[in-house]
Amino acid sequence: MILALDGSSVDGSAYSDVVNLARHSPVRLDDTVSAWSTYGLALFAVLMAVGWWHARRVGATASVTALAVPFVVVVAFGVDAVLKLLVREDRPCQSLRVTTLEACPAPGDWSFPSNHAAVAAAAAVALLFVSRRLGALAAAAACAMAVSRVWVGAHYPHDVLAGVVVGAVTALLLMSALRRRAESAALRLAATRLRPLLVGS
Repeated sequence: MILALDGSSVDGSAYSDVVNLARHSPVRLDDTVSAWSTYGLALFAVLMAVGWWHARRVGATASVTALAVPFVVVVAFGVDAVLKLLVREDRPCQSLRVTTLEACPAPGDWSFPSNHAAVAAAAAVALLFVSRRLGALAAAAACAMAVSRVWVGAHYPHDVLAGVVVGAVTALLLMSALRRRAESAALRLAATRLRPLLVGS
């Protein structure tokens, strides 16, 4: 079943208010938000690497949990991508024909839910299972990513909210399931050539 959601009827006015605010904001602010919106996901990759590096000093079980984070994020991205194909919501810049900071994607590049928000939220929730400090930092970054996607005009507010929910719920379910099996998985993997990935020297 394929839906055809017209997102402008949900919160199009709120979207327009944010986009208009962005158009009248200082150029330096807009440039900063645009850069974060485009490249900010790299920070989550760095946080994953840091989480894994510190986990190696804790033990093999902690390392297994940390190494699972990027895989969980990929699954969350996949779930989000499937929902995009099912819902097929046009980008707000196409439906409302407004001028945005980010170039309007071509038709067929669906808007709901936001991939960026889903990936960021999934990373944040998964990292909470590795380190509360890293998870908290990632959560703040995920909120900033969600807001930035509306600010640059790429998504409606409900797109990023849905993306956050998809990413967070997917990560929570997968990481909770992994936590019950992490120790046994660590024991098996520690006996293989993957041991250096799990335990620091």
